Amino acid sequence: MARKSNRNTRSRIVNAAWQLFYEQGYDDTTVEEIIEESGTSRGSFYHYFEGKDALLSSLSYLFDEKYEELMGQIDPAMNSFEKLMLLNRELFSMIENSVSMELLARLLSSQLITRGDKHLLDHSRTYYRLLRQIIQQGQQAGELRSDMTVSEMVKTYALLERALMYDWCLCNGEYSLSQYGARMLPLLTAHFRREV
Repeated sequence: MARKSNRNTRSRIVNAAWQLFYEQGYDDTTVEEIIEESGTSRGSFYHYFEGKDALLSSLSYLFDEKYEELMGQIDPAMNSFEKLMLLNRELFSMIENSVSMELLARLLSSQLITRGDKHLLDHSRTYYRLLRQIIQQGQQAGELRSDMTVSEMVKTYALLERALMYDWCLCNGEYSLSQYGARMLPLLTAHFRREV
């Protein structure tokens, strides 16, 4: 029970922080405002995070929360390719509607200079577990090609999503990320499909 409570406290801090970052901007949001918005204490905040900068790496945690929510909503009748496109559409819509482009750019660039663990590449995340599950089921059902390993397909899919996010940031959000992703990701992952 304590573990769930700890996860809930961390989650409240992360959600409050990213909501404030989106509404006010990262630089104009203080730790005190995050604590107040999350309904937690200063001790709880510093138990999970060294400071506001440490919250930048928590964006992947927010993404994983979205994936956990989606896991229960995916229609089992959908084929594996449709499931992958649904996950992308939902993620990119969430990014457009609740994550500032400046912060996404900071997150992506911070991963380039981070020494040690790169949380975007952490294969124990819900994101990677869900991708592995969908791709493996797709191969077993004969929907996805089997001459590539599950790991190769997961790596390629994740790389393509990061590339689309990176380009969106690089182009300063001059187009809709979700619309562009919906158009481009099926083209870029068409080679996943089993040839008939």
